[in-house]
Formats: sequence, C-alpha cells, structure tokens
Amino acid sequence: MPDLVQLAGERSGPGFVPLAEVVRSGFVESVHYGSAVALAPDGGVAVARGLVDAPVLPRSSAKPFQALACLLSGADLRGPRLAIAAGSHTGEDFHVRLVAEMLGEAGLGLEALGCPADWPEDEATRHALIRDGLPASRERMNCSGKHAAMLAACAVSGWPVDSYLDAGHPVQRRVREVVEELSGEKAAHVAVDGCGAPLFGLSLAGLARAVQRLVLATAGTAPRLVADAMREHPEYVGGTGHVNTSLMRALPGAVAKGGAEGVLVVALADGHAAAVKVIDGSPRATTAIALATLRAAGGDVAAAEEFASVPVLGGGLPVGEIHALRDK
Repeated sequence: MPDLVQLAGERSGPGFVPLAEVVRSGFVESVHYGSAVALAPDGGVAVARGLVDAPVLPRSSAKPFQALACLLSGADLRGPRLAIAAGSHTGEDFHVRLVAEMLGEAGLGLEALGCPADWPEDEATRHALIRDGLPASRERMNCSGKHAAMLAACAVSGWPVDSYLDAGHPVQRRVREVVEELSGEKAAHVAVDGCGAPLFGLSLAGLARAVQRLVLATAGTAPRLVADAMREHPEYVGGTGHVNTSLMRALPGAVAKGGAEGVLVVALADGHAAAVKVIDGSPRATTAIALATLRAAGGDVAAAEEFASVPVLGGGLPVGEIHALRDK
C-alpha cells in the first residue's frame, strides 16, 4: 500500500493542509502541514482536514491499544501498571521502579527488556545519571513500560519471552487484533517502531475511532480500564512536565497520547476524539492542533486554553507563538 507522501502526490483533490504556523515578531516564519480529524461522540466525522483516510504509522499513540492487548492476554495490569504500559514515560526513578516491579512479578529481570538503551527524557534525571557516571539503560527508555507489560503477558500465558518482539509472536498477533477491532480497519502496513516492537498502520480516522472506543467503553471492561488508568495516573503516561500528562490534568476525563513523527490522539470524556499527523514529523504544534480540531467539532476544551499555543522565544522572552490555523 502506498505511504502518505505517495498518496498526497497521487490524489487529484487536496492533500495535506496547513495546520499550524509559527509567528515570530509578527512574521510567519514556518508552517506545519498535515492532517487532522475529529469525531463526534456518536462516532461520526465532525472535522476532516487533509488525508484523514490515508494510512499513518501511529507510533506511540498506539500504546493504549498495545496495553489493552497485554491486559486481554492475562497480564496483571491495574492502575499505574496499566498506565505505564499505555504510556511513554520520562524515565524518572519512580517509572523505573515500577518497570522493575512488573518484571520481577513476572519472574524476569531488566535484562529481558528488548527495547534499546536510552537516556531518560526527564532532564533532571538525565543530568543526575550523567553526574553519577551511569550509562543509558533500557529501563530508562520511554517504551520500557510497554515492553514490561508485553513480557508479563508472555509469562502468564506461557509464551516465549526471547521472541516477544517478532510480528508473528502471540502477543503481537493479539495487538494487531485489538488495533483492527478498535479502529474498524485492517492493518494497512506492518513496520518496526523505534523501540523494536511491531507497529500497525491505520488511517487517522481509524486512530481517532480506536481511542474513542476506549473512552466510551462500558465501565469495568478491559478497554475502559485502560482509559481509566491513563486518566487516573497521568504521571505514568508521561511524567514531570510532559505535555500529555499536563493536558490530561487540565482536562479531567480526557485521554491524550502522543507518538513520534508528529502524531497525537486526544479523546474527551464525552467521546469527542481527535487525531493529528504533522507531515514534517514535528510534535511542537500537535497539542494546539488537536485542541483546535476538538473545539471545531464542538468539544469543550476551554480548561486547556494554556495549551492552545506555544510561545516563540527571542532572548528568552516571548516574541510570538505557534498556533493552530482554522480551516478556510
């Protein structure tokens, strides 16, 4: 199947659209193009800008679905454990402790993690590790919670541990089933994510549909448990100062999960859901774009007004902003 750039070039109608602009001292310095979609609570498409039916790689925005697959496979995931499985943590000490506990309960050690070694995203933690002469490690990598959940699912199900990242492994087959069921689509492409796990492509509309179904699931069901864990423990979805964590705290009941290369999904408690793909891969405007898209669809995002734009600095002081563009 062709990728997004090929589709943009082949379609006779509009392709990617301008979604946000960077204004410095009254001058438009840069423009971010891409696609954005918002669903009404009844599942209908309320806003569609760009190539919303074309496949994208959801990157870490797919983690809530991967967490659900692990839960359905028997992993004992509740509360913070389920939140960190669905999150991209910032590698702080409390994140690492929980990952180690999850692995220990499965009879495994940190060496079982298949994700690459990395430095924590949290700046203070990273500087402390460097001062102490400690190296980058797998448990500090932002995907280690997801990997620990996959390993826990393997342990409880009696599946092989060493090959858990193979696309044909039972836990990854379960992930694909969950993604396809929630999105209502067959996987458009199978790729390898940055952490080494399989990644299943789907349309931007399908991505919004999948996260909406988590939020609107019946209380007590597995999909709803994932959404509730993320909402109740946002510090494990991101971490100190992380925009996903801060946004969920500003919008009680919302679920927000970003992914690399300019992807973001946000679903409100009432069922309004949005998905964004910035085609240049930059995440700096995705939150503002998602909020503007939700607002245009009728979603109440007034409590998150502080995230509606991003300051542009000059000499350390605000001299402009990055803001979403309205559909023309």
